[in-house]
Formats: sequence, structure tokens, C-alpha cells
Amino acid sequence: MTSSLLLSRSFLSLTLRPSPSSSSYRSSISMANLTTTTNAKARLRGVVFDMDGTLTVPVIDFAAMYRTVLGEDEYKRIRAESPTGIDILHHIESWSPDKQQKAYEIIADYEQQGIDKLQIMPGVVELCGFLDSKKMKRGLITRNVKKAIDIFHQRFEVVFSPALGREFRPYKPNPDPLLHICSAWDIQPNEVMMVGDSLKDDIACGKGAGAFTCLLDETGRYGPDDFSVSGLHPDFKVDSLSKIQNILERNFDLNP
Repeated sequence: MTSSLLLSRSFLSLTLRPSPSSSSYRSSISMANLTTTTNAKARLRGVVFDMDGTLTVPVIDFAAMYRTVLGEDEYKRIRAESPTGIDILHHIESWSPDKQQKAYEIIADYEQQGIDKLQIMPGVVELCGFLDSKKMKRGLITRNVKKAIDIFHQRFEVVFSPALGREFRPYKPNPDPLLHICSAWDIQPNEVMMVGDSLKDDIACGKGAGAFTCLLDETGRYGPDDFSVSGLHPDFKVDSLSKIQNILERNFDLNP
């Protein structure tokens, strides 16, 4: 599999969609297929990014976090039942308040370790500069807390707006955060790309909203079997943020 790869149909003849406030909004979202008889490019007006592992270098040991929260036996059981990954936040929602509080304290401790070691991902500054040159909007959705977003903005002076943490409910993989950003921008989801390193969170969120999706897979973690098992097929897959600019220029009309 090449490192910069168009995985599924790119595009599209676009149809009008109702306002994000409409009850029929989500059900009306459908990605149209690219036919070989047209060279028309889809319009793209904004890009929304995941944070941990996408805009920042992955430093949180999520497996260790999950083991600490769940215990070894429960971790192994859930991991075996969920080959695409564990949704720890969703899992602990059904716990008692006291047990939830302890779990959140453990998660917060691991997240603070991540903040202490925070590093910006190579290619972020250059990609944001390119988006700025095209007057394209950029947003952020993370399952981390707003404090981490604020520190990222302050430390690296690269700002995303809106920037939603897990205080916004429901969080990824639910598409609502992305739909909220589209509404704030007054842009249709089929004019937005979701970029992230998690198939089950970022790509699921983007697909659910009707946006284009780009999976950042630096290590070759994901392959065709993962896409088939999950039923999630990103439109693009790259092994570096530096390759996204070329994808945008080759495949989209970038007029804001």
C-alpha cells in the first residue's frame, strides 16, 4: 500500500443539503461517487484535525492507561471483543460515580504526562501555512480536555477554531462535534475534510458527518483487513502530514 493513497472513490457530484439545524440533515448526507467521465473537482473549504497523534506526536501510552483503568483481565476481554480498539470514555460511562471518578483521575494523570511531553507533529506548521494561503478554515476535535487544547495553542502558536475537547458531548466517534463545526463555519460537511490517526474515532466521525476523510498512519498500523472489519474506508491514507497538501491540490477545488 503506498503511503499517500486514494483508498475509496474520491468524488462526486454534489447535491444540496438542508441546514445543520434541520432534523433531516444527517439522514440527507450521502457521498456521491466519482465517475470516470468528469474531471470536476469537489470543493473543499475547511479541514478539521484530531489532536493527539495527529497534530501532536503520540506520547500517551493508551494501552497502559486502559490496563490501569480496567484491570488486566477486563482489558484483555474487551480488547478481544473490540479488535478496532477500546473506547474507554464510553466504557466507563455506565460505571458508578465513585468508580468513574477514579477512572477519570487515572486518565487525567496519563493526559498530564502527555501535556508535559507535548511535541508538535512534523508538518503541522507548513500545512497550516498552506491552508492559510488558500484562506481555508481549520478546526480541531479531540477526546482530550480543553486544557490540553489551550496549552497546544499557547505553546506552538498555531490556532484552530472551533477547537472542541471532550467537554463537548457527544464526543467522537459521534459526528456531532464535526457537524457543530460545519454549522459554526456555515459550510456543508461535504466541503470539509476530517484528518486523524484513529480509524474508529476520527474516520468514523468524518464518515458519519458526510465529510471527506484522511487517515494519518505513520507506522502502517492499518491495512485492508482493518477497513473491512470496521466497515470504515477512509478516502485518503497518508504516512505524513506533509503529504496532505499534495492531496488537497490534486483532488480539490480549494476556493473558499
